[in-house]
Amino acid sequence: MKTVSLPRGRHSLHTMPTSTGYEVRQDETYDWDGRKRGQTPFTVLQHTISGAGNLRYENRNYKVREGETLLVLVPHNHRYWLPQGGHWEYFWISMNGEEALRIHRSVLAAQGPVLRLPAETIEHLADCSLRLIENAETAGRASSIAYEAAMALYDGVFGSHPVAQHERTAMQPVIDHISANLDKPLPVDELAGVSGLSRAHFSRVFAESEGLPPAEFVLQKRMQRATKLLTNAAFLPVKEVAIMTGFDDANYFSKVFRRVYGASPTEFRTTGMYASVKSRTSPDDNSRPD
Repeated sequence: MKTVSLPRGRHSLHTMPTSTGYEVRQDETYDWDGRKRGQTPFTVLQHTISGAGNLRYENRNYKVREGETLLVLVPHNHRYWLPQGGHWEYFWISMNGEEALRIHRSVLAAQGPVLRLPAETIEHLADCSLRLIENAETAGRASSIAYEAAMALYDGVFGSHPVAQHERTAMQPVIDHISANLDKPLPVDELAGVSGLSRAHFSRVFAESEGLPPAEFVLQKRMQRATKLLTNAAFLPVKEVAIMTGFDDANYFSKVFRRVYGASPTEFRTTGMYASVKSRTSPDDNSRPD
């Protein structure tokens, strides 16, 4: 097993491995709860070589069998574990960073947490894992290999099923509608109506096009507006900023803002943090998932 830490501060990279390796689990305790692994976002991509493991993902049960790949985001409502008397042989790559999270969220939105990837994609991912273990002496080298792995996964999932150009174009009116109505509720049904697609089809196409599910995209835009108002309109009280970004409850707005940026709106405004986070939607930090 090799762990590579994400650099701290302004030099944090957009795709970075946190750990990778190969393991065989048999007749032992192996149990991960996605709600109990901290608040710093990261992903786990784990391919089953032999045996099987259990996954409970948003109240649905899966068996992750030989040849299948598990993909989960942390923090999240999921749990994966080795059943009693079971056997699970696998390799994994864990990543964090904005681009890794964006790509993996788009895959999850389109395919769910259990993937059946082409053999050449699995070989490519295994090679990336091995190179991370053997040849990732610098942060730049580690980031490069992790980004290659993320792109291999993307091609393995979407390469033979590209989103039609007319469907991508259909998302622009939705994005414009979101930007013009950030002070109002923006339920997914309403956004699907703007696109002219069914709710299920809209959610899939939007995630593939923009890299985030619709609700997360809306939250990202609300937070971006909030940072601009806190920075450029110092005369506005935090309660007013909350209302202008679609939050009726200022306390809830402050809670969400702290979760995203690591500071309350008032702290953000008084410490001048905007320059360091204006292009971010979630904090990057050192994390080691395993």
